[in-house]
Amino acid sequence: MNNYIEKLQTYFNDNLDFYHYYRREATVFDEQYFLRGKADIRLFPDSFHFFVDEEFATSHDSTVASILAYDLLIVHLKREIDKLENNGNYASLRLLQSKTKITWTAHKIYLIELIYALHSTDVINNGTVDIKDIAYFVEKTFKVDLGDYYRAFLEIRMRKNGRTKFLDILKKQLTKRMDDTDNVK
Repeated sequence: MNNYIEKLQTYFNDNLDFYHYYRREATVFDEQYFLRGKADIRLFPDSFHFFVDEEFATSHDSTVASILAYDLLIVHLKREIDKLENNGNYASLRLLQSKTKITWTAHKIYLIELIYALHSTDVINNGTVDIKDIAYFVEKTFKVDLGDYYRAFLEIRMRKNGRTKFLDILKKQLTKRMDDTDNVK
């Protein structure tokens, strides 16, 4: 299944400029990309639908559809891989969960942001652990169902302002605590 995910990711890489344009929610070229009759062949449409029925299709509408579909398919495939790989790990984590009374009480999206930050910095198992393993451990430790954390990460990536909201809050609060401790006499 990972080979299929890599093939889907290749589509994003092949259309990287447009992918970034779309994900940033830019609008400067929307008239050329998404209005019929305004197409410019130099914008490199990747679909023959544009050439077949120019009264219906635009140069980049199928590219957007592919991006949305591939995002959802990647999320689905990763979730299925997680299910297959974690099938035997439930007993030991149930024991851990029954012994602790610690629960996550903030927004789930914050925990997902933290998980991806930990994974991105290679601080767990020297970076050899998969995101799904971290997520699974965190879910069981904090007694929370993160749901579709792959999809949530896509939403985090699409934030216009403050893509690392929770990490920014953590930094601010820790700095404040240090400052407050330094000011105690």
